[in-house]
Amino acid sequence: MPHRTTTLAFDTAGPGLTEITREVAEWITATGIDTGLLTALCRHTSASLTINENAAPAVRRDMVKWLDRVAPEGPQYEHDSEGPDDMPAHLKSALTGVSLSVPVENGAMMLGTWQGVFLVEHRARPHRREVALHLAGA
Repeated sequence: MPHRTTTLAFDTAGPGLTEITREVAEWITATGIDTGLLTALCRHTSASLTINENAAPAVRRDMVKWLDRVAPEGPQYEHDSEGPDDMPAHLKSALTGVSLSVPVENGAMMLGTWQGVFLVEHRARPHRREVALHLAGA
């Protein structure tokens, strides 16, 4: 069974969801693997990955607002080495997760009609983020 790996890099603009579905799909096509399992890993502790609706931008805005309510900035955290958004970013990453598994069939992710793969930035300022991909299949 062939295995392929790569790391994709993305620039974020600060808090929000960046859709990376197209870039991941293009890489899958380039591997030549038709059927398998894709694993994606965000290589950071203050950003994450999620599969969510990719049609209505309001979904992305509402997610950021909800995460801000669940893990707000403030003096309640001991860890603030990189500023007031540091610990809340780690909590948001733990809530949303840093890895995804997606089945691949006919050379494409088996996502639902309205699903997309998103890199979620939890820090207040822009960052360059890496997503490691592994595809095993035939």
